Amino acid sequence: MFQQAPLKKLDDYFVPLPERPEKSVYFYRFAGNSPEVTAFLRRYYEAARQGGVIIDGRLPNPDPGQLAYFGEMMGTDFQRDCGFLSQRLAKWLPRMSPGQREAVASAMASTLEDMLRQGKNENMLRNAYIKYMCWLYYRFERIVNRLGTEVPPKILYDGAISVYELQLFLVLSRAGADLALLEREGDEGYRRLDPSSQLSRLYQAEGLSPFPPHFSLQRLREELARDVNRRRLYGAPPKLEPCTNAWMERPELNQLLTSPSLRGGEGRFFYNSFLAQYGVPDRLTFSADLFGFYQRLKSEGRRVCVVNGSIPVPTPEEVAAVPRKNYRNLEQMAGDLAQNIRCPASAELQSLMVKGFLDLVLEEGGPDRNVSRAANQAVYLLCWLKRWQKELFEGWKPPEVPVFLLFGGGTTEHEARFLRLLAKLPVDVALLQPSLDKGSCLRDPALLELRYEDSLSMEAFPAESGQLRVSTAAYQAERDLDGMMYQDTGLYRNQQYAKAEAITLRTMYEEIAILWDQELKYRPSFQVNNGMVTLPVLLEKICGVKDGDVGRYWLEIKKLMTPETLVVPKLPWTSPLDENPMRAGATQFLRNGRLLKDKIKAHKAYPYGILRGEMQDYLLDKLQLLLDRRTIAGTYQNGTEYTVIAAALNLKKELLRLLQKFDFTKKNPKLIVIHTSEEILSLEDGILFAFLNLLGFDILFFVPTGYQCIERYFTAPFANEQQIGEYLYDLPPPDFTRISERGRGSIRKWFGRS
Repeated sequence: MFQQAPLKKLDDYFVPLPERPEKSVYFYRFAGNSPEVTAFLRRYYEAARQGGVIIDGRLPNPDPGQLAYFGEMMGTDFQRDCGFLSQRLAKWLPRMSPGQREAVASAMASTLEDMLRQGKNENMLRNAYIKYMCWLYYRFERIVNRLGTEVPPKILYDGAISVYELQLFLVLSRAGADLALLEREGDEGYRRLDPSSQLSRLYQAEGLSPFPPHFSLQRLREELARDVNRRRLYGAPPKLEPCTNAWMERPELNQLLTSPSLRGGEGRFFYNSFLAQYGVPDRLTFSADLFGFYQRLKSEGRRVCVVNGSIPVPTPEEVAAVPRKNYRNLEQMAGDLAQNIRCPASAELQSLMVKGFLDLVLEEGGPDRNVSRAANQAVYLLCWLKRWQKELFEGWKPPEVPVFLLFGGGTTEHEARFLRLLAKLPVDVALLQPSLDKGSCLRDPALLELRYEDSLSMEAFPAESGQLRVSTAAYQAERDLDGMMYQDTGLYRNQQYAKAEAITLRTMYEEIAILWDQELKYRPSFQVNNGMVTLPVLLEKICGVKDGDVGRYWLEIKKLMTPETLVVPKLPWTSPLDENPMRAGATQFLRNGRLLKDKIKAHKAYPYGILRGEMQDYLLDKLQLLLDRRTIAGTYQNGTEYTVIAAALNLKKELLRLLQKFDFTKKNPKLIVIHTSEEILSLEDGILFAFLNLLGFDILFFVPTGYQCIERYFTAPFANEQQIGEYLYDLPPPDFTRISERGRGSIRKWFGRS
């Protein structure tokens, strides 16, 4: 009989029998998990599938049909001696060789003798014999002729083992089979059958932990099948593989200047770099050093691709050029989309691209991964790869290594994923973020991170001498002082922030005069988070005249007319008949609910090009928000969205001047609308007022009649309504330049009230 031997390492299970000590076998229980155990079980499962038996759950007892067939073929005789058992095995399992038959008979007799010594009676031994014979025939017949051969058959069991199963496994072990028991619920159940652990050994090693709830043979089988499918996806592997960063003498950006031909001599590698530099080593010289770095690369004939800021998202045309289907799983999706990668000039480069793409897409995927979302991410990779393929790889031959520099970007998962893809190709990939204010999504085991304490604000990579800006020590010191004074101190420099969002305050009527001429930073709910300013603004409809006092009414309005205030004396203020050069192109500025901002800015009649660049972006962002919120009735229903675009792109000159000087931390622009008639505002007025509210204007509607004159075109209540007094009608707005506190009496007489 074969003896069980202790393992030195898990791979001993796969050593041929003649090379094992004393031709021994292994019978171990696995009650704890680790990466090494998982890898072993995957390999053992495959070996058991090809040349052994996998038992997922308990072996079922022989059914009446199986017992009847056994009785018909073998009769009812039973003896414990090896001769009888060998004779029965020869008839029942004829494929076994005489040596295998003797080994099984001897092992079975020994096991039955053990049962007898434990006090089992003859009838119990007969039942065990019949059960063993049925199980051998119906579950293990395919391996009995391999027992004790050079490659022992592998048996993998996952379940709560019973005493009879354990006895049969002991027979098979003694006859020359390897066994592995998977104990996902721990070893306690087994210990009740074999308290001293004499029949098998418990695998013990450092770092073992309980098996996760999802671990099972079925899951293992699915993962192995997925691995097989993935190997089919890749096809023939590329001849080259990356050696990333390991060739560098020092961890620094200037190592990219090392000629690719001098980085290493092994022909099976291409030598590239993958680094991210956050901050700058020297704020005074960094810009000039970067310019010199770029000029060195170009002078040596290296291909260099520089992208400033975020990588532009794929255009609708680029996305449409990548055909897609409905996919059942991640592998099918990755394999189909990988067919879009074409590099006719170099089969090796195409193979590297396909492998890098598949590695990245499948590496991030899991059994529960959303295939549709993964497909969208993969399309981004393909669009960007195609966009820069010619610039980076036209005429590529080893050992050439072009350079891809992303300056100030890397803040999105899409960008990080694309940089990781390029790093799997013969490309030097560098992310440069001189300003420490930005975050980064880039993470990768191969990434070299360079971090410096100094931060420097730079708009673009200095690829041309005209872009080069060198700071003096005094200028940089002033910037440092500026940062200390205006960072989280409650002090703000002029035009410090470029992004803001307006929130509408709900106030009492008496508070309006207090808040009106107040800087935004002193108003309730003002705050700055991550460069975004929250603007508390007023949006009030004031109905009636307090105490019916017309003179006081006009005087209170006069007091609100600050230098930042524009007065609208009546409604409607704008009309669809007003000249609007942007109206004709409005239908071309929107696609799938998104504004085509570059197309708007490129239009010959674009009126906002004279404004600060950040203010232009701010205006277009708020126009997108106005569309998204569907504040104006009919948006995305009857074409009203195009009227919204046309009206918002045709602001009056007076409004543009207020916006040009609008500083989000100081006083905001204001609008006073006086409406004393029965007319209602036009659709264009409604769009304009909603747009100005989003931009951060304070807006007051003075409606002495109390009429519903401003509500018509909004999908929800627009302004907060204040009821302050008696409704009066047909009040013509006065000449406010003639109103003063001392003239109240004459004013009252003028309007017929004394």
